[in-house]
Amino acid sequence: MKDSRYLKKTKMLDYDNPLIADLIKNKGWKELDQFERIVSIYNFVRDDILFGYNIDDDISASRVLKDGYGQCNTKGTLFMALLRACDIPCRIHGFTIDKKLQKGAMTGFVYKNAPANIFHSWVEILFEDRWYEIEAFIVDKKYLAKLQSIYSECNGAFCGFGVGVKDFKNPVIDFNRNNTYIQSEGINQDFGLYDSPDDMLREHHQELTPIKKLAFRFFGRHMMNRNVKKIRNRKI
Repeated sequence: MKDSRYLKKTKMLDYDNPLIADLIKNKGWKELDQFERIVSIYNFVRDDILFGYNIDDDISASRVLKDGYGQCNTKGTLFMALLRACDIPCRIHGFTIDKKLQKGAMTGFVYKNAPANIFHSWVEILFEDRWYEIEAFIVDKKYLAKLQSIYSECNGAFCGFGVGVKDFKNPVIDFNRNNTYIQSEGINQDFGLYDSPDDMLREHHQELTPIKKLAFRFFGRHMMNRNVKKIRNRKI
């Protein structure tokens, strides 16, 4: 029997919002079998919601969908809302990652003033009586492909620009009854499991002073989004 905790709507997982309800209806996700439903939702969040930096980690799923972009924590919120709305149980796992993983996306003043440990999370899905660790929805395929082209000489591990993997040429980013990872090699602290992002963010958050938080919101994230966009649109 499914644990209702992992299907619950919350303030952040606002899957009754019309934007989310309409998306699910238009995609026909509820008509798919469970495996295809997960794959289709996963691919949508990974590739249609572009890698980028929102105003804060605690925004709702519907806000992430409206923005059309996100990072680990915000895309994870949207992913969870879509999964739960489509009757797929899920939970969230909190961590921190070394800020070196963000170098390149973060540059100059923004990188220098970022905390050494950046708050991070991935989503875990209950499917066929097994929990799967799903992280690779964070970075869209187009952005990753451009990074791989720019750093085509890299044949092993890679850390930077929002990516931290053991095998840069062949990262495990597609779901086929397996775990998927894209930033896991940067993890340096484990906060454990939470039923929802709301619960997790009540206990953990980015280590930013109020002034640095405002600077990120109104300046830093826009610089980071420009850096990411330049890479995604770069001609090779």
